[in-house]
Amino acid sequence: MHNIDKIKKEFLKKYRSQKLYSKTVFNFLDLVNQYIDVDNDYHVIEQLIEAENVVEFDVFWENDKGKIVKNKGYRVQHSKLLGPYKGGLRFHPTVNLDILRSLAFEQSLKNAITGLPLGGAKGGSDFDPKHKSDDELRRFCYKYMESLAPYLGHDYDVPAGDIGVSNKLIGYMYDAYRKLKGDEPGVFTGKPISEGGSILRPEATGYGLVYIAESALKHYKNTDFKRKKVLISGSGNVAIHAAYKVCELGGMVVAMSDSSGVIYNNQGLDVSYVDEIKTKDKRIHAYLDKYPQTFFSADSKHIWNFKADIALPSATQNEVQLVDAKKLVDHGIIGIFEGANMPLTKEASAYVIDQGVIFIPGKAANAGGVSVSYFEMVQNKLKQQWTKEDVDKKLKDVMTNIFNNIYKEAERINQKMRLDIASDLVGYKRLRDKILKG
Repeated sequence: MHNIDKIKKEFLKKYRSQKLYSKTVFNFLDLVNQYIDVDNDYHVIEQLIEAENVVEFDVFWENDKGKIVKNKGYRVQHSKLLGPYKGGLRFHPTVNLDILRSLAFEQSLKNAITGLPLGGAKGGSDFDPKHKSDDELRRFCYKYMESLAPYLGHDYDVPAGDIGVSNKLIGYMYDAYRKLKGDEPGVFTGKPISEGGSILRPEATGYGLVYIAESALKHYKNTDFKRKKVLISGSGNVAIHAAYKVCELGGMVVAMSDSSGVIYNNQGLDVSYVDEIKTKDKRIHAYLDKYPQTFFSADSKHIWNFKADIALPSATQNEVQLVDAKKLVDHGIIGIFEGANMPLTKEASAYVIDQGVIFIPGKAANAGGVSVSYFEMVQNKLKQQWTKEDVDKKLKDVMTNIFNNIYKEAERINQKMRLDIASDLVGYKRLRDKILKG
């Protein structure tokens, strides 16, 4: 039996019920199979696809009505080969061990791609922070940390925020951690600046996404964002800050969305107003209150119907299906760069690459957030606060370096457009080399 098939078979014996985790690992194996020596790397691969440690616990907390509520809490510590475990905490009703194992595996590859000394992890809870009072949020965070705190440390595991976990909630969790284990600023990133957070951490993923796209446009098309029309799905943190950076670089954001629909204006959207209405927790159709002539569709998927030069899918997983990819190609898209985690399906990404579209997967394209998280860790250790200009320059340097590394790897394997394969190979080789060197 071929060794990759043997690895898959053994993997399924353990994780057959965890379909997303299995799919994520198998997609990786299928991509890199012909470019790695499976016979020599067999035990390396076996080690890298398994999490080193999984923490699972119950969280009992009291709501404002005095009722005790039970949620599940998790932390998947996937790989510590390169440095402390690093990855976000996600609070959302859909969170389960399958999702977190998948995300933690991807996080280990992502962090390896950055070249920074960071391992990979992911965690969270099926707790829904929506419509909760500040007191309820604080109580939940404290109870969550009672179970998780023993597994954290600035040189062991350093969480950050993810979906449903704002810097306010990070602040609550850090406050709980301090009461439980003492002051240790570097144990969380994404903290409020007043508690040791880094300038530009909220902007980092969106800015980094645009910086790596800028490098790709220059290398492949000898162009940039000037006068380019850009589609950005989503209107959350990543999407908003990517939109600001696109405009700063001379581009035009013509469409944005949320789960309730999409807005479009061929002459460009007022990004600051989108930011304003989302800050007020309004749905995106509220944009029409000020700009009533704007096109609106209640179907968020309609965003892929518009003609544009560049797409930055930044909303959610699997939001771009094959049918959407075909529309984008038909309308002349030249580059698609993932701001969300795996927003293109496997079929969609394969199609756009085959059609000559520049494509960079999320594990490389959205690494700006974890990069600035690392800067925050360094600042905490040195007891410093870097300026916006310093952080922005370092972020751009990291993203440019990521692109250069995956571009060189794509050239090495004689697959110039396969930045998806190259990204996995760059991350894999760094992790493999660490294992082989002991």
